[in-house]
Amino acid sequence: MAQRKPIVAGNWKMNGSIELVSEISTAVNECKNKQVDVIVFPPAALLTKMAEFGVEVGTQTISEFDSGAYTGELSAELAKQLGATYTLVGHSERRAIFGESNEAVANKFAKAQENGLIPVLCVGETEEQRESGETEKVVAEQINAVISKLGIAALSNSVLAYEPVWAIGTGKTATPEQAQAVHKFIRDMLSTQSEPVAQALQILYGGSVNDKNSKSLFTQPDIDGGLIGGASLKADAFVSICNSALGNV
Repeated sequence: MAQRKPIVAGNWKMNGSIELVSEISTAVNECKNKQVDVIVFPPAALLTKMAEFGVEVGTQTISEFDSGAYTGELSAELAKQLGATYTLVGHSERRAIFGESNEAVANKFAKAQENGLIPVLCVGETEEQRESGETEKVVAEQINAVISKLGIAALSNSVLAYEPVWAIGTGKTATPEQAQAVHKFIRDMLSTQSEPVAQALQILYGGSVNDKNSKSLFTQPDIDGGLIGGASLKADAFVSICNSALGNV
């Protein structure tokens, strides 16, 4: 079995400030450890400022287009120039609020890799879909959209984040056992196409992760860290979560 390096990623969403960049960057730099990768996804306007502090940064989304009359969009090429090394693609809020389809997400995944960004593919089911027993079907469809476009090998230069929609920002969190079950399903599904890719792929859990529950989640065998929302805006909590990932190295 491959030894996978844990990742703790903070998604600020449409929050943050220049002052918070300084505060979080200082905290992250103090707890930097070669055994855990820490990435922050601030609003695009703060990318360069945070990168200047030496923090690994990514953008929360990119356009599926290179350039053109797409007011408000951010190209992958420009995100790279601003200091990003990663980008989220397919976050549930992008899918639900902005109507991004599996096809559009696959296009963004491709555009990220074309421009030297590492895509973090976000997948997950709604509460209704979970209650209907469709979790595995939904997650498989979201992942297979990328595989159908680019092939299984494309996942070897990416990260995957399982985020049950019903647990994002709600205070509800999948139990470690629930999260592990889906992570194992994903890895087993990918193993049927490429065992090396499946075993090397870092799969993060996201959904109301905080400094109280992170350790129990990160100790699950197929959970390789977390995509953190609200807790990534609080320096002490975020550092605590980063330290909890160290215990699983």
